[in-house]
Amino acid sequence: MYSAKEKLNELESRSIGRLLWEYSSPAVVAMVVMSLYNVIDRIFIGRGVGADAIAGLAITFPVMNLSAAIGVLIGAGASARVSIMLGARDYRGAELVLGNSLVLLIVNAVIYLSIFGIFIDEILLAFGASSTSLPYARDFMLYILPGMLVMNLTFSFNSIMRSSGYPIKAMVSMFIGAGANLVLAPLFIFVFDMGIKGAAIATDIAMTISMVFVMVHFFSKKSVLHFVSGIYRLRWKIIWGIIAVGAAPCFVNAAGSAINGIINTTLYKYGGDVSVAAVGIFITYTSLLTTIVVGICQGMQPIIGYNYGAKRMDRLSKAFWLSVIAGSAATTTGWIIGQFFPEYIAKMFTDDIDLINATAKGLSIAMTTFWFVGFQIVATTLFQSIGKAGKSIFLSLVRQVIFLIPFLLVFPEFYGLNGVWASFPVSDVCATIVAGLMVWWQLRQLKKNAIL
Repeated sequence: MYSAKEKLNELESRSIGRLLWEYSSPAVVAMVVMSLYNVIDRIFIGRGVGADAIAGLAITFPVMNLSAAIGVLIGAGASARVSIMLGARDYRGAELVLGNSLVLLIVNAVIYLSIFGIFIDEILLAFGASSTSLPYARDFMLYILPGMLVMNLTFSFNSIMRSSGYPIKAMVSMFIGAGANLVLAPLFIFVFDMGIKGAAIATDIAMTISMVFVMVHFFSKKSVLHFVSGIYRLRWKIIWGIIAVGAAPCFVNAAGSAINGIINTTLYKYGGDVSVAAVGIFITYTSLLTTIVVGICQGMQPIIGYNYGAKRMDRLSKAFWLSVIAGSAATTTGWIIGQFFPEYIAKMFTDDIDLINATAKGLSIAMTTFWFVGFQIVATTLFQSIGKAGKSIFLSLVRQVIFLIPFLLVFPEFYGLNGVWASFPVSDVCATIVAGLMVWWQLRQLKKNAIL
């Protein structure tokens, strides 16, 4: 217990560059591994079932995002609050966050799983399913539903594990699940001939294995934070602290669900199921890239949160700008690949020539300004990490709601299918300008009020 707390104190004294590497590298690996759940499923399904199945999976994205939004609301909020409380040496408060988070995740899961289970067809149709893609989407969702609570428990407590001083262990927990999924997915899809259902079952089992590893950590009394009696009664102050900070990433996921629905229905209108499948590949690829940035941010968050709590604003600012450089490098690399080798990305998922061509064209347009995305994500996490809930929520909604949705509704009227794809780079430019102005102002204010 003592050595782990001493390790946390290093967040206030060690080199920022080394700390960011130590915390971000395992977080990046963990996030990429987590993203590989989707990539693995889509590659095997595309190769083993076909292009229509990829379109069906694309329809499930927004529904899965709604579930993930609840997990992010609690997990991201709890991990940020834990970092700030540990920085202020409030260990009892951090334990209360841990217990309340567990109860909130379970209660919310009962609610949204019941709704999804009863209205699954209506929900999928609302998000753009066609008569061709609906059966595939339904089969996947019905079998993945039991695993949604498991996923939220795993990802949420994995974030808390990282924020409480165990970045390597958090990474290992993701490796365990992804490794299991890599083995189980082809087994259920090809050997057991279960198709898209098999992919869902394999994911459920893999995530359960990962969850057990994570939860065992918090039952151990050797951990800095662990489950103890008296922390499970819901307290409004604790709940509000979690929700206020976690609201921004939650809204990102929820807004993403609405946007995916608009994208799917618009693409189906102008390009049919092949365009819906193409955007499924586009989202899978860009999600893999953004998870790298999110991993960097997860490593940045405990450093910024702790030093904000300790009133070390000089270290906070340095951690932020180093994270911006690293995140922008990741999205710029992804932009280069997406611009110059889009057909190779598509060929990973399918051998259908029409789908390959549609995906390559979409990627070349949609990723025109993708290098900006790294800065946007890091900027949003800055406000989340210091507890500025309102600013974090606003910034998280700027790209996806304030800019992207109007562009998605207007551009296709003039430019057809290309207008859908063009909405992404235009919204990126607008959102980056807003994020830059907000970050400049916030860092200026922090510098004024710094107690060094």
